[in-house]
Amino acid sequence: MAKPPQKIQKVMVQPINLIFRYLQNRSRVQVWLYENVKIRMEGVIVGFDEYMNLVLDDSCEVNMKSNERMQLGKNLGFIVVFRHWWEFSRSVS
Repeated sequence: MAKPPQKIQKVMVQPINLIFRYLQNRSRVQVWLYENVKIRMEGVIVGFDEYMNLVLDDSCEVNMKSNERMQLGKNLGFIVVFRHWWEFSRSVS
């Protein structure tokens, strides 16, 4: 008698756990800005708080229309992106 196929369950990952994993791995992430879809922030997460405000190092501003990058983190130090400004982040490395 054949076994029925096993159902694969997808595990939901909490956003704060995902951000913590990116922080631990020093992954380069791209942050989508909530009200400005033409610009994204890219950098390495070096810190965040319980409200999911991010601190990015080695960051740049990416203009999605022209695919132009403007370096931010080297001259200004760290960039703080407040939670109500961004909607999604993903690893780009």
